[in-house]
Amino acid sequence: MNVAIADHVTYLSRDREAEFERVFKAHFKGLHAYACTILRDDIMAEEMVQNVFCRLWEKTDHIEIKESVSGYLYRSVYHESLNYIKHLKVRDAYQTYAINQMEHSNNTSHPLELKELEQRLDKALKELPEKCRTIFQMSRFEELKYQEIADRLQLPLKTVENQMGKALRLLRLKLVDFLPASILLFLLS
Repeated sequence: MNVAIADHVTYLSRDREAEFERVFKAHFKGLHAYACTILRDDIMAEEMVQNVFCRLWEKTDHIEIKESVSGYLYRSVYHESLNYIKHLKVRDAYQTYAINQMEHSNNTSHPLELKELEQRLDKALKELPEKCRTIFQMSRFEELKYQEIADRLQLPLKTVENQMGKALRLLRLKLVDFLPASILLFLLS
């Protein structure tokens, strides 16, 4: 590579593809073996080394190597591998959490909670003004678009939109103590 030494700082220049290729060929096998000892996965080790070289190629004009190119590459592979391991731990923790959540949501009280929700929703719907209830039911239960509802009821589209907004606000208020807000918003929007 075009290695310029100025005050013990090494700059890699992307202008010389042949030099970059030489550095790649000279270090790839050793870096791959090093990543394999960290990850114990041949394919991911190769991926980590390739990531390091890609980043080096992309940011070659901005990277200052204060020691040797070899030291820089090994340190980069080390950090890339550790970041991958951290990512795996986070992913595994999330999968464990998701499985636990599914197991807890499938317990015996789930059908009772669903039945209570249905009852409270029916009651809340009955308390809506008639026009609001009709428009809400057509939208949510018949799955009609606002324009289709407006056409069927011979109402302006803006009226349908306003009535749906009113219905959703009233239902949120009536069911807010039953469900967490995020679930309620998902169900009613």
